[in-house]
Amino acid sequence: MTAPDELPNDVAELKAIIRAQQDQNARLEALVASFKKALFGAKSEKIDPAQYELELEDIETAIAQVEAEIDADERTAPVRPSKPRQTNRGSLPKHLERVEVVIEPERSCACGTERHVIGEDVSERLDVIPAQFRVIVTHRPKYACRSCEGGIAQAPAPAHIIAGGMPTEATLAHVLVSKYADHLPLYRQAQIYSRQGIDLDRSTLAGWVGKSAFELTPVYEALMADLKRSTKLFMDETPAPVLAPGRKRTKTGYFWALARDDRAWGGDDPPGVAFTYAPGRSGQHADNILSGFRGTLQVDGYAGYNRLLKRPTQDVVLAYCWAHARRKLHDVIQSGAAPIAQEGLAHIQVLYRIEKDLRGRSADQRHTARQERSKPIINTFEIWIAQSRARVSAKSPTGEALKYIAKYWEGLCRFLDDGRIEVDNNPVERTIRPIALNRKNALFAGHNAGAQNWAVIATLIETCKLNGIEPHAYLCGVLTAIAGGHKQTNIKELLPWNYAKPV
Repeated sequence: MTAPDELPNDVAELKAIIRAQQDQNARLEALVASFKKALFGAKSEKIDPAQYELELEDIETAIAQVEAEIDADERTAPVRPSKPRQTNRGSLPKHLERVEVVIEPERSCACGTERHVIGEDVSERLDVIPAQFRVIVTHRPKYACRSCEGGIAQAPAPAHIIAGGMPTEATLAHVLVSKYADHLPLYRQAQIYSRQGIDLDRSTLAGWVGKSAFELTPVYEALMADLKRSTKLFMDETPAPVLAPGRKRTKTGYFWALARDDRAWGGDDPPGVAFTYAPGRSGQHADNILSGFRGTLQVDGYAGYNRLLKRPTQDVVLAYCWAHARRKLHDVIQSGAAPIAQEGLAHIQVLYRIEKDLRGRSADQRHTARQERSKPIINTFEIWIAQSRARVSAKSPTGEALKYIAKYWEGLCRFLDDGRIEVDNNPVERTIRPIALNRKNALFAGHNAGAQNWAVIATLIETCKLNGIEPHAYLCGVLTAIAGGHKQTNIKELLPWNYAKPV
């Protein structure tokens, strides 16, 4: 914008400046309107037709998985060959390849003498080479004996997940990570390959994913079984819209996440998460998933988990989440002046400050400290809740929030008596966020079986992340091992936390 002291005296020039600024304002107003529409506009507009590619994608994946299962049933067993990086500017990971570039100045001085080196300045910049495709050409020469007719020798062909097909196990891993970790649907991946001159149908990629999901399912099942042998787990669920067959609209299923994370108290078991798709949110689904589990399950206040308490064996105890209790009071405060809710929030904040101090200590140390420091606060808070509920209407927002806390009080206080129990359910909620992001990008899953394939592969990828393992390298190594005939009896060797190098 032109400063007032720089305005010309000529009227025509002034008009030209005004017209230019009016054009700028009009463009800005149009951009603001577009932004508001994108941010606050109606969400009921028709879905992009490309999203329906997801229906075909997941159905084809499911078909390929079933075909792989049929093949496995019909064929006889074949004989097969046997510290986090600091993100400081100018500091890049040491493992990256360094390409040295030396920029030499003019060596001759004006006086005619050649200059000598007295030092140098070194800078590092991050460079990237776009994904490069290559073709592995395998030659298997045949040798014959000149002295007899029966001496022909040839090395056996290496086994692959896609027998006689195009992709290596590294390619399969790349497709899986791109779809389930980087949230790229298969039709978009096909477009990316096409730019490199590689024409692959989405259905071909779907077949690869389905076959991979089938082969990885035993690893998934072993991971789930390992989690359920623990006596302290987290559980949560999130909606998973699935396209209803032939109806062009979605029905609501759920991804259930079962997680273990004992790092806060130095437990010996590695962290892990296993997802399961179910067509609903009934507590029966949680009960089915937790078949064989005995111990403490930390959950939110969803009533469906109460079904676990009705088991004849009475072998599950529920611990509840203080973050949800805190959220109830926080929401009341956000809606207006609420001094009682503010007082309650202050009590909970003290508990969280104590927990911050205890993070990393052993379960016994946490138990002792909680009895000494947190229990008096809980006792005072319990009296305060009873008094405060008598002062407010049970149907008021504050009354509803206090009712929620009182309803789950016993489970909320369970962390006092067990140093392994966290104060909230946040560890499992963090693991479920990538599922929600993938759901946001894809809008919905195309089929129930496709959703379970999603759960299988997401389980392995997210457990890799929890254990600091690069998912592509892990999946490539595991698929290679499976193709090479890795024994089912040694399936535990393929679990992410046992992975050290391509198996």
